[in-house]
Amino acid sequence: MSLSIGTRAPDFSLPATDGREISLNGLKGRKAVLYFYPKDDTSGCTLEAQNFQALKAEFMASDTEIIGISPDTLKSHDKFRDKYGLDFTLASDEATAMLQAYGVWVEKSMYGRKYMGVERTTVLIDRDGIIAQVWSKVKVPGHVEEVLAVARSI
Repeated sequence: MSLSIGTRAPDFSLPATDGREISLNGLKGRKAVLYFYPKDDTSGCTLEAQNFQALKAEFMASDTEIIGISPDTLKSHDKFRDKYGLDFTLASDEATAMLQAYGVWVEKSMYGRKYMGVERTTVLIDRDGIIAQVWSKVKVPGHVEEVLAVARSI
């Protein structure tokens, strides 16, 4: 499934860091950046998380919550947050139901081996739960600044 700008974001409810439960309904009234990433503590995912952390104050000033989502466990997320000083929410989708609903759980290939994994994707949701922007197959350099610019504009 591919996400369409201007449509309602697929509903979700996931366990998250800080003992929180994150849901689409719970975000209503605020903008949200959902960034889907493959794995805690890998080079690209670490750089992306650090970039979001570096601009967290600017996202907060534009009333936009940052939520990182991967199939890693909450325990893995906690270690990742502690190691890199991340203070935004990370949600765990071990069952991959939300990852599938958002179309980011895809077949990948590495060294000729095929496997299922997360395609690095960012989704910006407006205050009414509507998809404002989608970035697929994200390349990390410059990405977070682009997301912030769009978040400020909606």
